[in-house]
Amino acid sequence: MGVRLSTTLTATAAVAAALCLASIALFAALDSSLTASTKELAANDAKEQMHVLKAESGPGDAVGEKGTVSPFGKGALPPGGKGPMPGSAAAGEDDGLPVPDEAMFMVRRTFETENGPVTVIGRASMAPATAAMATLRNLLIPGVPALLAVVALFTWLAVGRVLRPVSAIRAKVADITANGLHERVPEPDTRDEIAALARTVNATLDRLQTSVDAQRQFVADAAHELRSPLAILRTRLELARPAEKPLATAALDDVARLQSLAADLLLLARLDAGEPLSRAGELDLAQVVAEEAVRKRPRPDVHVCLDLTPGLLLDGSADQLRRLVANLVDNAVRHASASVHVTLMSSGDHAVLDVVDDGPGIPPEHHTTVFERFARLDHARTRDTGGSGLGLPIARNIARAHGGTVQVVPHSPGARLRAVFPLPERSVASVAYPPGDLAVRARV
Repeated sequence: MGVRLSTTLTATAAVAAALCLASIALFAALDSSLTASTKELAANDAKEQMHVLKAESGPGDAVGEKGTVSPFGKGALPPGGKGPMPGSAAAGEDDGLPVPDEAMFMVRRTFETENGPVTVIGRASMAPATAAMATLRNLLIPGVPALLAVVALFTWLAVGRVLRPVSAIRAKVADITANGLHERVPEPDTRDEIAALARTVNATLDRLQTSVDAQRQFVADAAHELRSPLAILRTRLELARPAEKPLATAALDDVARLQSLAADLLLLARLDAGEPLSRAGELDLAQVVAEEAVRKRPRPDVHVCLDLTPGLLLDGSADQLRRLVANLVDNAVRHASASVHVTLMSSGDHAVLDVVDDGPGIPPEHHTTVFERFARLDHARTRDTGGSGLGLPIARNIARAHGGTVQVVPHSPGARLRAVFPLPERSVASVAYPPGDLAVRARV
């Protein structure tokens, strides 16, 4: 659950609990107040009835005295007599007059007269109190949910406004990669914790960029400085005396491997630095793949089959694209049992290159690890047949430089490496495939 949703739910629940408690307290207080007011009206009605009885007895006559005025007048009970009970809504008046069909609150009051105590019942209608409670209930039932909806809406908008800079920071950090450390997250103009977070992230990116730049520069310098001594060493080994040829031949293999490693490191350094591509215009990707696939490799027992779609034009560097294809095919041949299938097809506005081998495959947990530098999953392989662990990282960086991607696609048996490139436009080009011991099938 996101912060925005959880904050909105928490605030709405808190307000709902507060409104429920306030409504209960309001109902209780209003009911108590209205009940007390109705009771007071009933008591006043009893007093007024007693005054009326006294007034109806006439001058000089006491209430109930000599029986001239019946004590069973309106609202009066004889001493010790029985009458309607207080609070009874259906109780009738003592003189037989009907009681309206409404809730009545009754109060029994006893007054002392010359002839003894007289009990009078005062009545007050509960209709005003009931109407007031109903009005309050009719206001609260729709009003409370509406108020909760308004609180939830304003909380959602307010939290979204507060978290908008956080979303921008998160999106920018997600876009920043090892090749984009020059970018920085936006810093809001506020003076709150979010602005402090943005400044801290930018400071961390500054330190990280400095460290990565220093590492890249070191790799580039080391690879560049190694090229000349290795070239001189190779020349001297090639000029070795005949008696030293066996030893010199083995040393030449090691020197060749070191030269290849230095060249790979230097290429990675240039790719990491984001050097512009030496574009040769539009290239037919099928022709580039075919030319590189026919190259002889250390394992002649592995059969390479091509299934290419011609006419897929790509604007890029021919040398780097050849290097990408060579790295993918070399990796597949190195691990294949008997065959490697290279497929190039179009998918919408993208060109898809698949290199599939029938070897042991790549475990799912290593689909990302194989693109790390110097990653070697088959630790038991020999130095003669194993690679340096830079082929797939170079292929991935070359694809990124051309706006594409390289990834491992689940496949069984064997492994499938897929490179995807965006096509600037769809057109058809003539393709001249070089000869070779390959099964080539051009699909138009």
